Amino acid sequence: MPRYRLTVEFDGTPFVGWQRQDNGPSVQGALEAAGEALTGAPAPVVGAGRTDAGVHALAMTAHIDLRKPFPARTVREALNAHLRPAPIAVLDAEEAEEGFHARFSCTGRSYLYRLLARRAPPALERERVWHVPIPLDEGAMAEGAKALIGRHDFTTFRSVHCQSRSPVKTLDEVRIERAGDEIRLHLAARSFLHNQVRSIAGTLERVGAGAWPPEAVGTALSAKDRAACGPVAPARGLYFAAARYDSSA
Repeated sequence: MPRYRLTVEFDGTPFVGWQRQDNGPSVQGALEAAGEALTGAPAPVVGAGRTDAGVHALAMTAHIDLRKPFPARTVREALNAHLRPAPIAVLDAEEAEEGFHARFSCTGRSYLYRLLARRAPPALERERVWHVPIPLDEGAMAEGAKALIGRHDFTTFRSVHCQSRSPVKTLDEVRIERAGDEIRLHLAARSFLHNQVRSIAGTLERVGAGAWPPEAVGTALSAKDRAACGPVAPARGLYFAAARYDSSA
């Protein structure tokens, strides 16, 4: 069964998340339906990661197994045609290398979180940023984020529903940048816990707002207690940014 590697962009607003579920439309389900429309047979899809309802993707890597081979360009164009009008776009398709698996071959994942720090609400990107109607100090946020970089027990920053066997993860990067009124958080790791990025974003917003001192982030991390976390940031500001693979995948 031919396997194709896909790069997928999507607006998560109308979906229950990436993963196929019984309670509403999913990105995975839409891609599988498009693949089945192309071949007339089931077309399983696997993504590099899973996203919650309302979370977006700039470049989600996925693979799709089709019943018969097609030129990669045909796969991309046909999937996009069958996906309309869903807000999903296959940016690229290529024949996957032997043994490639979008999830298990992945060696790193990165996320972007966007906060709009201004009094006026967003008109054009209402479902794509977290609107915070007060100024945020990105320098203080960056100072607080330093405590999170490295290998830690992130119990404080994971959902109580997280299914990961261990709360220990290595966070390779937490970078804060300003672009006009927007504060952008860039996070990278091999893998993330459920709600980890949104929990970190909500906690750092409290630091940026002046409600928490920067050193309180490290204190919260050391507590290893979900109750020590700041508020969980809304899904609409979160984007799956990219998946990383080594040269053999």
